[in-house]
Amino acid sequence: MAEYSREPCPFRIIEDCGGAFAMGALGGGAFQAIKGYRNAPAGLKHRLSGGFAAVRARSGLVGGNFAVWGATFSAIDCTLVYYRKKEDPWNAIISGAATGGILAARTGLTSMLSSALVGGVLLALIEGVGIAVAHYSADSYRQVSPVERQEIYRQQQNDFYPFGADYAEADPSSL
Repeated sequence: MAEYSREPCPFRIIEDCGGAFAMGALGGGAFQAIKGYRNAPAGLKHRLSGGFAAVRARSGLVGGNFAVWGATFSAIDCTLVYYRKKEDPWNAIISGAATGGILAARTGLTSMLSSALVGGVLLALIEGVGIAVAHYSADSYRQVSPVERQEIYRQQQNDFYPFGADYAEADPSSL
């Protein structure tokens, strides 16, 4: 299962790092704006300036944390693609687990193992949903022969016009 819309592996790391930074900075900026607005003193002027100050102070940090996660995940994913010689959902699941473990390594072995478990489970859920959506939407992309298409059209006409298609095309004054 090859993903043709993605960059090749060395450039994928930089692309994912930048995308994760942008997502973290924008999402973190929105969250920090709300948080700063709520924690500011009363008055619209104070609340707006509190929201902007919180965005300036924290959105870059959140974006940086997302960028580290994205770069680590992509580096492990590319390493697995290189060694396994295939791209499949297992690469993402293993990469999520390893990333969770690596980023929690400084807090101890127990935290590292629990973060690795959470990372692996989250990526397994994401990959599972992606596979399910692809499976259920694949039927709409299958090729249909002209004969089968005509039969489907006739069946839809019969379902829509219970008295037949001739009745629908009849002149209303003759009824």
